[in-house]
Amino acid sequence: MTQLVGLDVGTTGVKALALSPAGDVLARAEETYELSTPRPGWAEQDPEDWWRAAERALARLGGEATAIGLSGQMHGLVVLDDRDRVLRPAILWNDQRTEAECAEIEERVGLARLIQLTGNRALTGFTAPKLLWLRRHEPATYARIAHVLLPKDYVRLRLTGEHAIDVADASGTLLFDVARRRWSEEMLEALELDLAWLPRTLESPEISGTTA
Repeated sequence: MTQLVGLDVGTTGVKALALSPAGDVLARAEETYELSTPRPGWAEQDPEDWWRAAERALARLGGEATAIGLSGQMHGLVVLDDRDRVLRPAILWNDQRTEAECAEIEERVGLARLIQLTGNRALTGFTAPKLLWLRRHEPATYARIAHVLLPKDYVRLRLTGEHAIDVADASGTLLFDVARRRWSEEMLEALELDLAWLPRTLESPEISGTTA
């Protein structure tokens, strides 16, 4: 039977739902994982936990998926090396360690220009401040970065081998020009970050790849 699958990579677990083409629910599954708080105000997870949970949830649905739609927690930072290996635990949307980096971003770019480009002021949950934090506090890890992804897009990578992100999630990084719907070269230059690290951007309904 044809199945359309929705996969949500949340903060506490992965939820999977299988639907018929008519929209009838065929099966559902949920797999949970831990949230690590190594210091007050910090929140991290192992991206491999997301992938293992996604594999288990998809297996529990049964059947064969014709298409998979992804959603998930926003803003989290996943850094990979040039062989797509995870360099450190992901820093999540609810992590509060980057107050100094947020102030630095607003000083470098200017608050008015930042809002004009990205639609937001610098908040601790967003992705760009986390990269600046890594540069300052974990330079050895920072030096090995080849790819930057958000949580659900790490699962996309494991499913398809593609580095991709939808524009909705990209808009929560502080690196995306929301008017032009593309990565902001101005933001990247101001923050001294590498465009080559960032995944290709897609509109939400676009097909990003195929599973093996």
